[in-house]
Amino acid sequence: MTAVRKVLITDTTFRDAHQSLLATRLRTEHMLEIAALMDRIGFHSMEVWGGATFDSCMRFLDEDPWERLRALRKAMPNTKLQMLLRGQNLLGYRHYPDDVVEVFVKKAVANGIDIIRIFDALNDVRNMAKALQATREAGAHAQAALAYTLSPVHDNDYFVRLGRELVELGADSLAIKDMAGLLSPYDAYELVTKLKELGVPVQLHCHYTSGMASMTYLKAIEAGVDIVDTACSALALGASQPPTESLVAALAGTQYDTGLSLDLLAEASAYFKEAKKAYDRPPDEALGVDTNVLSYQIPGGMISNLASQLASQNASHLLPQVLAEVPRVRKDLGYPPLVTPTSQIVGSQAVFNVLLGERYKMVSTEVKNYIRGLYGRPPAPVAAELQKKILGDEKPLDVRPADLLEPQMGKIPEEVKNLVESEEDLLSYLMFPQVAVSFFKRRRGLEPPLAAAGAAAAAAGAAKKAPKAEAKAAELSRLGAIDSSLMLEQDEIIVYPVA
Repeated sequence: MTAVRKVLITDTTFRDAHQSLLATRLRTEHMLEIAALMDRIGFHSMEVWGGATFDSCMRFLDEDPWERLRALRKAMPNTKLQMLLRGQNLLGYRHYPDDVVEVFVKKAVANGIDIIRIFDALNDVRNMAKALQATREAGAHAQAALAYTLSPVHDNDYFVRLGRELVELGADSLAIKDMAGLLSPYDAYELVTKLKELGVPVQLHCHYTSGMASMTYLKAIEAGVDIVDTACSALALGASQPPTESLVAALAGTQYDTGLSLDLLAEASAYFKEAKKAYDRPPDEALGVDTNVLSYQIPGGMISNLASQLASQNASHLLPQVLAEVPRVRKDLGYPPLVTPTSQIVGSQAVFNVLLGERYKMVSTEVKNYIRGLYGRPPAPVAAELQKKILGDEKPLDVRPADLLEPQMGKIPEEVKNLVESEEDLLSYLMFPQVAVSFFKRRRGLEPPLAAAGAAAAAAGAAKKAPKAEAKAAELSRLGAIDSSLMLEQDEIIVYPVA
């Protein structure tokens, strides 16, 4: 008799699915209306927090991300809640001191998180160690993620070595984080087979961008993967994950049967089909299949961002050139995986190179800091000519970036002393100062609600709009707006010319 090996499902609808298709705009009220049903389905876990949701709550929705977490915890008492953490970057783009990481993780767990998936954009384990340690000390499950990518230095043996290092650091499980849908079915079979030999559960997270994800899941399941990430069909496919219902139906009656109810899943899908009508339709770039991702490797959400930013500059016709430039920039920077924040760093530099008609005529401080080693150790050496052009005789750092940072907890700046109401508020401020201060003021009624503020800003912008300039100087002045939007969570982006 064939042994039964139930495949477990992590649902991403409340986090990655709407981040990928609805620009992270799903409101807490629409989650809470369906939360009780989702709690009954029997998922292994639900990813509900982290990634870009924290920033978006305050920046776009006038919601407190901590309140969202507490509300979901109360509404779903029977389901493990999961979040995505960017290692030493937490939920932002820059590294934070160890004390901030420790307190953030502790507070995330205290407010309802059971599983923390931890990754680093460069797969630099030094940037993951503190978060892994803090998660275990807080009593939560510490899952280490391998940011999957393809390059001359990334193959299955590389990821197995990385997985072994992370298990030795104390990871309770491993996740293959395939953010651009690059993992092919047979490579998945081989990689999962080898990772399972490390003795911890293995989870697979794929985006559907290339069209391979469902096939990849089936081969991974045959190889022994323990858990896969899916989304409710109404918010699946394209830049999101494979649909839950399809996988549950495909495995029903087999040795891998998930045991989940298609009737309950259909009820949830019907709800989200209606709920998503309250939001803007996903851009075409986030829907359907795009096999070009196998070349440029940009996650779907970043593609739509690049497209919208070029459109705002009347430069949509340059998108093919930007997408072609992305792999060249990535090669120059040592083949970083294209995931937050490296996808934004590489993508915005590709925009600069194309708009200016000259490569690296201008670069952002993020590119300079990347080459300096402030994000960690690149997977491969940075192109020598580019490093010399930007750093001169300065040598890149070879220490863990967070070792250079002073502790920050307990130091409440004057500008927020009368606005911060909890340690959670302080953490929000430390990660997103300008966004948090504005949110705190709106919460106190000291600033108008977002809708009113947005209307006023639009009117002011229309009144001040200048005629289109043809001069190159005017073109350069607009680059800051492009980069600032691409690097959404940075409060200020400095662009400077390279001699």
